[in-house]
Amino acid sequence: MDHRIHSIQPHHTVHIPNVKKQESKQSSNLNFRDILQQQQDLKVSKHAQQRMDERNIQLNEKQWNTITAKIGEAKQKGVTDSLVLTNDTALLVSTKNNTVVTAMNREEATSKIFTNINGTILINE
Repeated sequence: MDHRIHSIQPHHTVHIPNVKKQESKQSSNLNFRDILQQQQDLKVSKHAQQRMDERNIQLNEKQWNTITAKIGEAKQKGVTDSLVLTNDTALLVSTKNNTVVTAMNREEATSKIFTNINGTILINE
């Protein structure tokens, strides 16, 4: 028998210590539904919030829910950057990040050229 090969006899046992997994506080406080909701919520960038404040753009909860739903649909179709047009506003949205990048009044948007978008969502409410 080769001197480099050692056989383990049946009476030898390997002792593996019990190790408890430490749960992070964040995972114990959030369940799957909360995490999923956070991923689906439409966020507003600091820049977009400033533009909305400057231009007095306000969207109600129903409008935000509609926009969020349409962004989700666009995302499923492969849209990564979208122009969202409502009756009163134009929003540039990163569907990849679920984030409103900038916002303007609809009148302001009529004379603009929008680049780097690959989808448009029209919402008439």
